[in-house]
Amino acid sequence: MSETDPIALTRGAGAQMRAARAPMFSPCGTSFSRVELDQILDLYGRKVAAGEWRDYAIDMLGERAVFSVFRRSCEFPLFRIVKNPRLARRQGAYSVVAASGAIVKRGHSLENVLKVLDRRLHLIEA
Repeated sequence: MSETDPIALTRGAGAQMRAARAPMFSPCGTSFSRVELDQILDLYGRKVAAGEWRDYAIDMLGERAVFSVFRRSCEFPLFRIVKNPRLARRQGAYSVVAASGAIVKRGHSLENVLKVLDRRLHLIEA
């Protein structure tokens, strides 16, 4: 096989079974819109400048989209910002999930959900 030969990909029996259970890529899957990504990346930029966050990952799955935030790239995510349109009418499509798996905030508006991550310290005088 030379460098100019095309790479032929074939599916094995395991891949066919996995594809039947849950598709790896859905062309009409859930994703963040441009406005939503602007809000998330604005918060991310402020946290990186403060030295709190260092890396992120975006997963666009069939039923939800996830923006994961990391303190270091080799660790588990500190927070996950999840968009799940199935929950839009009930609890709200957006949620912030902590590293422990607990839902920190859930709501219908991404801006209101992100406020829980953007708390600023206030000086209290005694």
